[in-house]
Amino acid sequence: MSSFVCPKQLSNRRNPSFRLAVESRVEGEVWTGSVVLRSAETRARPDTCFRRMVRRLAKDFLTDEADRRYYADRYTCCPPPLFVPIITLLEVGCFVYYCMESRMITLNGPVPVHSIFIYRPDRRLEIWRFVLYMLLHAGYVHLLFNVIVQVVVGIPLEMVHGSFRIFIVYMAGVLAGSLGTSVFDMNAFLVGASGGVYALLAAHLANILLNYSQMELGVLKLAAVLIIASADVGFAIWDRYTYKELAPPVGYTAHLMGALAGLTIGLVVLKNFEQKLHEQYVWWIALAVYLGCVVFAIFWNIFYY
Repeated sequence: MSSFVCPKQLSNRRNPSFRLAVESRVEGEVWTGSVVLRSAETRARPDTCFRRMVRRLAKDFLTDEADRRYYADRYTCCPPPLFVPIITLLEVGCFVYYCMESRMITLNGPVPVHSIFIYRPDRRLEIWRFVLYMLLHAGYVHLLFNVIVQVVVGIPLEMVHGSFRIFIVYMAGVLAGSLGTSVFDMNAFLVGASGGVYALLAAHLANILLNYSQMELGVLKLAAVLIIASADVGFAIWDRYTYKELAPPVGYTAHLMGALAGLTIGLVVLKNFEQKLHEQYVWWIALAVYLGCVVFAIFWNIFYY
């Protein structure tokens, strides 16, 4: 029995234009109602740098050739990706502000321990700290890694999946990072956007794994993600357990919990353009795992911590 979902069974996550595109794929063209979307005007569109970039993006982040053509023909960058650029500017702005305030900058510091944003175990009742710690960073290496990865990976993902979906994945990783730290590394402070960044990385990794046979250079992409992530996590672990006389310990659990959030909530939120029946079950399992972990961590903080 085929495991593919027929067009009438497509999830409500699919917008009308995509549903119509799937229904008309067998015709070799993409239709909406009785109008051919890939019209002669579209086919005659000049081959600009922007169109080449969109085709490259479609090839790297979509799996089916018909989906790639549809996306490349229809994408106009209106509205443009907004979430990743805005959050990046906020993070850089906060870093510059606290560096100017402390009048120093090092490889892994300073840690703005007195900021109203930092997550610290003795201020857990100030619940905004479980999210807003993402705006702070400990040192320029920490900031550079997060900014580069979320721009290189996050903006293309946002162009394909939309700002709202990427916002959900990113914030799910941030929340998982602070809640995970409160459970597994109870004495650690927490700064940085690593939870959100690793959620984006892991969501992209999940897309590669789900569509491995159809992704161009899937092995190389998978290896690159794992190498980069391993190096950063290794540095974070070294920094956590290296003795620092004045600075508090900064946790690394957010990296791991953010990745878990990306592998779970990323499957729920991001579009998988070739939806299969068994992946619908994965969808519900992933959602249950994420929500179960969040509820457990909240109860831990209320009743046990």
